[in-house]
Amino acid sequence: MSQQLTKLVTAEELFEMGDIGRCELIKGEIIHMAPASAEHGDVSAELLRLIANHVRANQLGKVFAAETGFVIARNPDTTRAPDVAFLRKERVPAKFKRGFFDGPPDLAVEVVSPSDTHSELAAKVDEWLSAGTISVWVVDPPNRTIEVSRAQNQIRRYSVRDILNDEPLLPGFSLSLKDLFQT
Repeated sequence: MSQQLTKLVTAEELFEMGDIGRCELIKGEIIHMAPASAEHGDVSAELLRLIANHVRANQLGKVFAAETGFVIARNPDTTRAPDVAFLRKERVPAKFKRGFFDGPPDLAVEVVSPSDTHSELAAKVDEWLSAGTISVWVVDPPNRTIEVSRAQNQIRRYSVRDILNDEPLLPGFSLSLKDLFQT
């Protein structure tokens, strides 16, 4: 039986490919993804707006939209693109280099898509945290919840009755899940 070898791709090679559609690089392999649903896009945009407004008003750093690539592992390379990402001010370079950001965001927000499985989401959260992301939010629009994961298995689940206001990366930030999921 012959074994077909697949050439692994680096983050730099993926970047140079240009627009090949929505994808991420997982351990050197390009994984294509379907476009997001309207609900997914609506919730992602609202979170981006709320977080970005707070970050800018308080000069906390930079917020990035979906499809911004973050290289979180090398040899083989993994480049993930969260729905919303945040970098603390002290980690923002004076000038961004061409290509993906080399390193994880401090906050990665993943909005659940209908095709996401629980095990895939859990693996993605583990990848972010292992790479050095401080806080990962998994936002589930159909269930109207946000699960916040941090190092040392600190997990907190917020429901539509709650206000998320204990994010240490975003001092003073307050998010009513009831308001978020009414958009």
